[in-house]
Amino acid sequence: MVAAIHQRVESKIMDDRGSLTTELRNPRSMSLDQLDIGAAFDLIQSEDATITSAVAAARADICRAIDLVVSAFSRGGRLIYVGAGTSGRLGVLDAAECPPTFLTDPSMVVGIIAGGKTALTSSIEGAEDSPEEGGRAIDAQHVCADDLVFGIATGGTTPFVHGALARAKERGARTVFFACVSKTEVADGADVSIRVITGGEVLTGSTRMKAGTATKMVLNMVTTIAMTRIGKVYQNLMVDVRSGANRKLVDRAVRIIGAVTRQSRDAAAELLERADGRVKTALVMHHLDVDREEALRRLESAGGFVHEVLNKGVSSHA
Repeated sequence: MVAAIHQRVESKIMDDRGSLTTELRNPRSMSLDQLDIGAAFDLIQSEDATITSAVAAARADICRAIDLVVSAFSRGGRLIYVGAGTSGRLGVLDAAECPPTFLTDPSMVVGIIAGGKTALTSSIEGAEDSPEEGGRAIDAQHVCADDLVFGIATGGTTPFVHGALARAKERGARTVFFACVSKTEVADGADVSIRVITGGEVLTGSTRMKAGTATKMVLNMVTTIAMTRIGKVYQNLMVDVRSGANRKLVDRAVRIIGAVTRQSRDAAAELLERADGRVKTALVMHHLDVDREEALRRLESAGGFVHEVLNKGVSSHA
């Protein structure tokens, strides 16, 4: 299956690469090299302003993808991003930001980039051209039916990504494909196909620009909404923040507790300490006037959803 994908994708690259939407020259930026700084700024900003509507047009498929991610998490599975170049770096970035933001295990959201860690800071020529390498990367992660593999290829043709998705399906995983070209330009066999059509770049073919921004927007939504759906957020607050990681996060945890409980900063800090640095635990302790062990028990029985615990309890601090 991986070899078949390779043949189709390779043919597409050779025949149609120059006609892909992401490779087309943007008629509005033909004089880019002659613009002064202010005019160049205005041009790029006006093009960037079109990205949100392009993302909005893909709403239904993005929501379907998020639902698959939530289902994977609920089964104890992982979200595994796969990409090359800018796409790969953005996947790795989103994965890396989940543990400090949502207190997740680093293995819960994983980023795979063609060429490995070196490719995060350096261009690894040719790393994206092998679908077999993509398949091997999936095998190395021991992907299983509980996982969701999310391929990112803004131009749609990256063999490494297509090979990874094909192998993931062979191993029973659900799959999502993200690209900034239409399905008629480049097909895929993923369970959900997200197509955000951002059009030609100001700098022709530089998909780190509009396509890259669209990618970041979509990945932010995927993990933020999915984490919210599994209880990592209370109201609009990061209640699973890793408060002991650094001073900024300790300060954020104290401010969150203070905002919800309406306590002074000193009282909120003291409550956080009694809660062993866990914001969720602190909120339940305060709201229900229980000790840390009881707060933990109630949170566990509610699947970690703070609002469920607080709605079921009777507040003594109203």
